[in-house]
Amino acid sequence: MRIAVLSSGGKDSSAAWWWAMCRGWEVVAVVTVDVQDGDSHMFQVPSTQWVQKQAELAELPWIDVPAFGSVEDEIGALESSLAQLEIDALVSGALRSDFQKQRLECMCQRLGIHSYSPLWHQTPINHLEGMIEAGFRIMITSVSCEGLDHNWLGRVLDKKSLKELQELSTKHRFNVDGEGGEYETFVLGGPIWSRSLEVEGEEQHSATRGVFTIHSVV
Repeated sequence: MRIAVLSSGGKDSSAAWWWAMCRGWEVVAVVTVDVQDGDSHMFQVPSTQWVQKQAELAELPWIDVPAFGSVEDEIGALESSLAQLEIDALVSGALRSDFQKQRLECMCQRLGIHSYSPLWHQTPINHLEGMIEAGFRIMITSVSCEGLDHNWLGRVLDKKSLKELQELSTKHRFNVDGEGGEYETFVLGGPIWSRSLEVEGEEQHSATRGVFTIHSVV
């Protein structure tokens, strides 16, 4: 099975990538939709340019897909890029968004390839616990909900901080896995790669969101 991994660099993409590797599938390329004009209903925005470093560590080609405009425009740009690859399937980290999953599936149907979402409807806390147990280093790069303040920015999840995150999600009623956009992540290391990445950056704040902007990755 020759596949492309759709990756934003975050925890869900990385877990899906790892799942495909564990099945013994050949990863042909890591593909990132690079949203150019603000937020997206389909794809993560912060830190996606650094997926290139993850791909380099895995010795895989990285395909950057610039996208503008509506969801349809974003999907169209992705479809055009995937059409250039000789692949059997696309693997993504969709968790619970029917909106995202259905559009990816329709796109793959048009391309004549399979769409795999191995994380679909996993129990949120089990998903995170499993990644940490497997050695993934998950850094929080943005927060945008009540209960998560600036102290979480740039923080790498471990068993202790995950327990704290779970308690806050119960108290403030947000999704512990960030599926509702409460926070976003970038994965620094894990079983996919030969070593972990080290980053430098700075915090930036607005009225509704805090972001840890990564300036360099080595």
